[in-house]
Amino acid sequence: MEKHVVWIALLGLGVSGCAMVDRLREPAPAPVAAVVEPVALPGLGAGQAAAALDATTAAQKAAAVAAAPAAADVALGAMVVALGSPAEQGFWLKSAKIVTPGNGRVVTATGASVAVDLQPGSGGALLSLAAFRALGLGLTDLPEVQVFAN
Repeated sequence: MEKHVVWIALLGLGVSGCAMVDRLREPAPAPVAAVVEPVALPGLGAGQAAAALDATTAAQKAAAVAAAPAAADVALGAMVVALGSPAEQGFWLKSAKIVTPGNGRVVTATGASVAVDLQPGSGGALLSLAAFRALGLGLTDLPEVQVFAN
């Protein structure tokens, strides 16, 4: 009985092997080049330039950059800031480290400084688009800045 099982198994393998040999003899089909046409994704466009989103005037920018540090400024410490919502105009900084709203100043590692409205926030610190541009920061940067309250 065992011999019959072995012979049946070998016969099955032999027959399936013949089919594979026949496939090897057939020429392979020629590859077909797929034509891919570009598809425009909905809702994606060229975007807008930062200057188009920043509605602060040249006078507002000059006043914010010209604000001199005062002797009574209180250091709130270093914060890593990200770009805040471009829809919220003006010069501001929102952070969980700020408990009460007030006036302040942000200073970068290069010494660039800008006057800002300090606002309580939640999570990481966010700096306005106008302040980012006035400080000469890249919009995708996450710079560490020193924050002072007036």
